[in-house]
Amino acid sequence: MGVVNVTPDSFSDGGRFFDLDAAVAHGRELVAQGADLLDVGGESTRPGAQRPSEHDELARVLPVVEALADLAPISVDTMRAGVARACVEAGAAIVNDVSGGLADPDMASAVAALQVPYVAMHWRGHSHDMQTRTQYDDVVADVLRELEQRRDALLSAGIDPSLLVLDPGLGFAKTAAQNWTVLAGLDRFAGLGQPLLVGASRKSFLAQVGSRDGEPVPADERDAATAAVSVVLAQAGVWAIRVHEVRSTVAACDVVAALERARA
Repeated sequence: MGVVNVTPDSFSDGGRFFDLDAAVAHGRELVAQGADLLDVGGESTRPGAQRPSEHDELARVLPVVEALADLAPISVDTMRAGVARACVEAGAAIVNDVSGGLADPDMASAVAALQVPYVAMHWRGHSHDMQTRTQYDDVVADVLRELEQRRDALLSAGIDPSLLVLDPGLGFAKTAAQNWTVLAGLDRFAGLGQPLLVGASRKSFLAQVGSRDGEPVPADERDAATAAVSVVLAQAGVWAIRVHEVRSTVAACDVVAALERARA
């Protein structure tokens, strides 16, 4: 899954694709690199980010969805039911909600009616304060329990079980050490009985990977670390790997596939 951020303040690309033409060109480049899906989002979820209005979010994403819908299946990255509905009507095929339906009480019923795949992420709060919500007794067990609760609530709201995808929420309300612990315990999430989407791409817990002077590696230089994590995710058999730079993750997945064929 290739990321198309249509935001002025993304942590990973600093608003490089905020312009419509730039966003569409970037989506085309990601597909050329091997993306199977494109995730179009108009709200930055970096720590401390301020939310745009629904009107502004729609103005950002709707033209991009319309322009790219014939190129690849489009996932709309939104926490708002109104944005989800409008984008699916415009050609989006998937709704990717980092709040798992908690930010908008209308989201679950909207997605149930839309009958499209829905990605529900582990979430404890909006960007402005999510990094104050990192208290866990056992991070893997607690995230599993909270995701299980969301799964049950979403299924009770009418979402088709075959259309529900879960995301453990790396980088959201978790310290760097907690992110590594969740990643190490990824096999336990299979017990939830739903496919998994995982996004580790360029996130801050990768900032020390490859650093030789103790200084954090800049976000746009974390693609090698992202590809290494993609190997782990491919070996775990996740449904989708969400990344900003697709080519290296495609290569990582090809390596895993070649090894699996050799072992067969």
